[in-house]
Amino acid sequence: MAITGNKGEWSEIYAFLRLLADGKLFAADEQLNCISSIFFPIMKIIREETLGKTYEYRPDMNNTVIEIYLNDRQLLRLPATKFDAEANHLYDAVNAKRGVFKVARTETFIRSIYITKLKASSADKSDIKIQIHDVYTGYENVVGFSIKSELGNSPTLLNAGRTTNFIYNVEGLVAKHISQINAINTQTKIIDRMKAISEAGGRLNFETMENETFRENLYMIDSQMPSIVAEMLSGYYAKIATDCEELTDYVIRINPLSRSADFYKHKIKEMLCAIALGMKPATKWNGTDEASGGYIIVKTNGDVLAYHIYNRDAFKGYLLKNTKLDRASTSRHDFATLYEENGKIKIKLNLQIRFI
Repeated sequence: MAITGNKGEWSEIYAFLRLLADGKLFAADEQLNCISSIFFPIMKIIREETLGKTYEYRPDMNNTVIEIYLNDRQLLRLPATKFDAEANHLYDAVNAKRGVFKVARTETFIRSIYITKLKASSADKSDIKIQIHDVYTGYENVVGFSIKSELGNSPTLLNAGRTTNFIYNVEGLVAKHISQINAINTQTKIIDRMKAISEAGGRLNFETMENETFRENLYMIDSQMPSIVAEMLSGYYAKIATDCEELTDYVIRINPLSRSADFYKHKIKEMLCAIALGMKPATKWNGTDEASGGYIIVKTNGDVLAYHIYNRDAFKGYLLKNTKLDRASTSRHDFATLYEENGKIKIKLNLQIRFI
């Protein structure tokens, strides 16, 4: 069966080939510029194609040859220049194609080096496992990185679901408003319904989250985190702003918790970072990172850069500047409809976060 994928999926193979060709992983600053003075030599990249079959791809000391091992038995040696040429070809192909596609030359090459699928098997959120030489400590730990690509459509940071619904009491409305507002079914019905609520004198007050697990996960960051996110959401659906950075400024302006600007900015950055590195809405989170190495970004120019633990602050800044809230399907996730419960009028708003 032919290997096919979209731009994001092929980008994972591109990152794999590019990193082996370069033999090192460079760090990025908040603006996603390469920090040439900070890099991590790659000792090996590890892929588990099927359960019990662990392949290792090891650059030699001079970074001129890539040695391939299966369960510590050497299978193949190839020049690093071959990986460079194949990475360049794949980069050009990904930029030229759309949708789901094949790249025949790349498929032939990766099959020759024992890769039969675009995404390696992983029990956590990491897309690639790398043993890097830590120049700060001397350790050579195996760490997992999540890969995001700028070559295709903007990927999501947090996928929408009923688990990401926030529930608000709508004060100032009466029963007749429910059917009137719910009857609005325009192409922009969410925004139009929110506008109608405001024009009828309705005010949203956050009550709780629909999913208890997601609420508890946010509590791990701060007991007031659900309230902070709820204010960002209400500002987004009121068309105050879309970008997370602008919505953070909005929360700072209204100051719902009577806290400092630094408090809000820090907490929102912490939440974005937690989601990026492993926190999922429907899975109980213990505060640890699943992508223990950090994030790898494939840039539009083909550079492959990383946010590692040592530039975590830069990663948080990057996330704040490069994410936005987005609208999902109202019917699929059951939100943006007024309803009455225990004598109160309520509405659910849905949280989805996407890279800009």
